Parts: sequence; structure tokens; C-alpha cells
Amino acid sequence: MDALDPVVLARLQFAANITFHILFPTISIAMGWFLLFFKTRFVATGAQYWMDAYQFWVKIFALTFALGVVSGITISFQFGTNWPGFMNTVGNVAGPLLAYEVLTAFFLEATFLGIMLFGRGRVSEGGHTLATWLVALGTTASAFWILALNSWMHTPAGFEMVNGQAHVTSWMEVIFNPSFPYRFSHMLLASGLTGSFLLAGISAYRWLKDDRAPEVMASLRTGVMVAAVLIPVQIMVGDLHGLNTLHHQPAKLAAMEGIWETQRGVPAVLFAIPDQTTESNRYEIAIPKLASLYLTHDWNGEVQGIKAFGDKHPPVGPVFWAFRIMVGVGLLMLAVSWFASYELVFKRALSRRTAMVLVAMTFAGWVALVSGWYVTEIGRQPWLVYGVLTTAQAASTVPARNIALSLAMYLTLYAALLSAYVSVVFYLAKKAVHGGEEPQMNTRGLRHV
Repeated sequence: MDALDPVVLARLQFAANITFHILFPTISIAMGWFLLFFKTRFVATGAQYWMDAYQFWVKIFALTFALGVVSGITISFQFGTNWPGFMNTVGNVAGPLLAYEVLTAFFLEATFLGIMLFGRGRVSEGGHTLATWLVALGTTASAFWILALNSWMHTPAGFEMVNGQAHVTSWMEVIFNPSFPYRFSHMLLASGLTGSFLLAGISAYRWLKDDRAPEVMASLRTGVMVAAVLIPVQIMVGDLHGLNTLHHQPAKLAAMEGIWETQRGVPAVLFAIPDQTTESNRYEIAIPKLASLYLTHDWNGEVQGIKAFGDKHPPVGPVFWAFRIMVGVGLLMLAVSWFASYELVFKRALSRRTAMVLVAMTFAGWVALVSGWYVTEIGRQPWLVYGVLTTAQAASTVPARNIALSLAMYLTLYAALLSAYVSVVFYLAKKAVHGGEEPQMNTRGLRHV
């Protein structure tokens, strides 16, 4: 495939934009609910350390929310510049869903974010708690509409094609399409895990700086315990999502598993180097019949191979490896969260080594999330809307050199912003150690030093 092909470059540009953007809403969704938890615990117990935790993490939430909003704008521009065929063909479906996201979710977040950030002491305690709840609700509602559209692109339903354009016949079928329940729940759990490890990692960083304040320990315990509970649930939901993919997108599933031939008693490929030229796996290590068992719940169940789909299958290597990175990081997160929970609950003390591991895995959720997103999106190729519109059909005629230039600019900017974001998060944690020099909030919301 020609690297200067404008379609390839447009795909790379959109991938760069969505990869950068998705990092921040993922944290915002989880952090909104963590902040609500901290606030309600403060209201219920009157313990100041819950409010101290709230005041620290609300800064990170605000920074994350801002970057999420700004990075999302560039994505909407690309619908018109790089992918005009998308809106021309399915705009009757995509347009309203994107509008619902703005009207019901973003406006809700933006309206009450100011009260959440600056209103304490100016509105009643109950009013401030309500604002926090509405912001958390808004972040989740935003994910609802975006995932409804994304899921529809994978498993389109509730529409008919008239003169080459999609027209809705049932909004209920469009929104609650066959893959939506699995994709939405899988994404929310991924958000919760990403937020949990951020919470645990930054708290462990402060712990290693000898900051053992109650707010630090409360945040640390919350992050570790939530992660320990959510990961087994995510594994179960992921299995259900995989079965749904087998039914509706079997080519993607075949690429994920590295299955080339349609067969019964399919082995689970643990390691291989997929070779698309020879349509085979090199250096394969596999467990006989295991894939048939977890995919069909039958040791001798039949699974379609990649060859069965002709040229209508995704690139195997990226999907195969992204899936294994996602699973591998997920299992590592499971082990770390359970071991850290064991130390906190039974030993009532966190070891220095465990704290260092938690710090190293502060953004591990991002790695698993992006890998899983690549499995989903690359695995849909060559379709943009599965079975309806191919990626090539939706692409614009913008010259390759123009796309390449803007892509280079995006990558440079995103690398700088991502580095700055991580640095600021750890800077805020460092400044918060022993109170730092950061001005604090008293119980009436008045600043003092």
C-alpha cells in the first residue's frame, strides 16, 4: 500500500486525532464519578480529607476536560475535509446523534462545570453536590451518544438506503443497535479502570514522597479497590463483546484470533507473526481447541477463517497484536490491583515496591484503551459503515501532500500537549505533597495560604 496514498494518509490523520482525543474523555468520565464519590463521602461523614481529595482531583479533571473539548473539535472538522462521503451517505443518522451529544451532554457539562469548580461557598453544599452529579452525568451521556453512533457504524440497524443515502426507519434500532450494549459497557468499564489507575498511581507517587495524609490514602484505596472490582467485570463483558463480534463481524474476530482457515476445534493462538502474504502464522504457539471453546462454547465449534472473506477483511497484523496488547495489559492491571488490595486490606500497609509499580502504571489504562480501540476500528476495515460504506468511498480528493503536512503538524502538537499534560499532572501531585505551596480550600470554599 502506497504510504502517500491520500486515503492512507487521511486514515492516519484521523487515527492520530481520535487517539489523542479519546485519552481525555476516558479520564473525564471516570473522574466525574470519583469526584462525586469524594463529595458525597464528605457530606455524609464531615471528614475534611474527603474534601481535600476532591479539591486536588478537581484540578486534574478541569485540565483533562479542557483538552478533551479542544481535541474533539478537530475531529468534527475532518468529517468535511477528509471524509465528505461519510456525511453525504449516512449524515441523516450521524448528524442527529452528534447533535444529541452536544445538546444533552456537552451543554450539561459546560453549564455546571463552573459551579463545580468555583461555586463552593457561593452556592449551598447541596447545590454544589448537585452540580458535581450533573457534570458526571453529562460525561457519561456524552459517551452514550458517541458510542451509539460508533456502534451503529459497526452493526448498522434501523435504516434504509434511498438514492444512496441512509434514512432512519427506527431511532430505537439505530441507537440500541446489536453491538451498542456491549461496546458502551466495555467503554465505561475501560474508563473506570483508566481513572482508577490514574488515581492509584498519582496517590502512590505522593505516598512515595512520604505524604501519608488521609486524603492521599483515601484516594489510593479508592483507586486500587475500584480497579480490583472492575477488571473481572471487564473480562466478562469483554467475552460477551467478543461473542457479539463473532456473530456480526466475523472477519474482525478471525483477525483478532489469527485464524486463517475455517475449521472446527480452533486453537487459541497465544503468539504468532501473522504473514498476510502467505496467509499463515509464523512461529505460532497455540493451545488446541481452546478458541472454539471460548468463542462457541463447544470444543469442536466451527469458526470462520480470514480466507473465507476474500479481500473484505482487515489487516491482520495490527488487529492481532493490538488485541494481545490490550489483553496483556489488562491481565497485568488485574494482578497489580489485586496484590495492592491484598496489601492494603490484610497487611494494612503498602510496600514501597508496589507503590513504585502503581506509579509506573499510572497511565496503563491508556495503553489498554488505545489498543482496544485499534482492534475495534482497524478491525472494521475496509468498511467505514459495515456492509454499507467503505473507507475508500468516503474519502475526499484532498491532495496527499496537504494531508501529510497537516498530519505532521497534528503529531507534533499532540506529542507536545501529551507530554505537557503528563508533566502537569505529576507537578500538581508534587506541589500537593505536605500541602506544597498550592493554595488550599477551607470548608467554606475561601482561599487561604
